[in-house]
Order: sequence, then C-alpha cells, then structure tokens
Amino acid sequence: MGMQLQFSSSRIHQNGLMTLQPPLTSLRSFAPAISLLFNNHSVQTKEIVLDRSHGVNHTNRRRRQYGVVASSNVAAPIWDGWKPEKRPAAPPLSDLLWPSAGAFAAMAILGKLDQILAPRGISMTIAPLGAVTAVLFATPSSPAARKYNMFMAQIGCAAIGVLAFSIFGAGWLARSTALAASIAFMIYTGATHPPAASLPILFIDGAKLHHLNFWYALFPGATGCILLCLIQEMVLYLKDNFKF
Repeated sequence: MGMQLQFSSSRIHQNGLMTLQPPLTSLRSFAPAISLLFNNHSVQTKEIVLDRSHGVNHTNRRRRQYGVVASSNVAAPIWDGWKPEKRPAAPPLSDLLWPSAGAFAAMAILGKLDQILAPRGISMTIAPLGAVTAVLFATPSSPAARKYNMFMAQIGCAAIGVLAFSIFGAGWLARSTALAASIAFMIYTGATHPPAASLPILFIDGAKLHHLNFWYALFPGATGCILLCLIQEMVLYLKDNFKF
C-alpha cells in the first residue's frame, strides 16, 4: 500500500525489515551524561597509561586515593598519656652506657671546677645543668637540645630572673612574675628549653648568686652549657662508632 508506520521505538522499511531506533528526544536528554562518562573514562585511561610508564602501581594509587586516613587531631583517650611509648625493640647497651658515662663525666668536671672556684664563692654545679645534661644526652634530636634554643633560653631566662629580683625582691611575686615572663620569652623567640625556666627561681631564692647580678645571664648557666655541648659531641661520636 506504500504507507510507512512509525513507532516510538522501531521503523518498518520498505523491504519488510524492522530495526530498532531510540527516540531522538531520549538520546538528547542523556547526551550530557554519556559525554561526561566517556570523558571520565578517557581521563582515567590516560592516567593509568601515564602511571604505568612511570612505574606507578595503579591499584596502590587507588588505595591511597580512596583509603581512610587517620587524623592526629582526633582526641586520644586520657589514659594514653600515662602509658610508655611503643618502641620497636630495646635499645642496645651502648646507647645506655655512653650517655650515662657522659653525664658522669660532665658532673665530675663541674664538681672539679667548683673546687677551683670555691675561694671566690662561685659554683658551677647548679640543678638546671642536670636537666640540660638529660636533654642533650638522652634526647639529642629533640627541639630542646638545639643549640639556639638552649643558649637563647638560658641567657634570656637568667636575665629575667635578675630583673624580677631587682624590681620585686625575694618572694612569691618575683618568682611568679619571672617564671611567667620566662615562658612568654621562650614562646616569643621560639627557643623552648624547659631547663631554663628554673634559672629565675634559682637566682631569686639563692642568696649566694645575688652578687653575680646580670653576670648570672652568662654564668654559670650558659657557661656550663658550653662544657655540656662539648661532652655531648663526644657522646654522639661514641654512640655512632662504638656500638655493642
């Protein structure tokens, strides 16, 4: 009869064969999604080829991309601070012996210097130097063991102690003000060295140190640290070259 029938999903040709044809409106509505799908697949394919050319494992890359990353900002349980840090294994005997021997030698030398300086009423052995010894020999890579932090804090905090004593005299107000100012000084200068925070209190309460006045900023704290730094270099050399 020479008449063609059109359906929404098929067409009948003159030769009697039927072929499926999706409606044009449907294809046009899905065109953006199909284009985005093929573009993403093309980009991923190029990334895989580029990774393989550089020897990168694509599977590991996808794991890194979609893996769950632990955040250090998550608050740890309050009792974790009471537990010892996990270490892979016990330290060798040499890592125990050399720092301990260095501490013994440091205090022995300071004690001998005390005997020499005793007629002048000067002492080199003060409690903060014991804390400095522990920092330098036990944790040489810690921020408190950096030479800038150590000498800046030792000199600055000692001078703050002398200044507080000169203004307020001996007493709780001088100690409190000196300690607060010392902490602010270390934070401002970026020279955090905890043993230095005890220098102001030591000067305020130590009558035998008052005659040093502002020389206390250099002696005995900073001067003793020079000796401790020299011994620390020997300890580090022995730890690196004589292990057992």
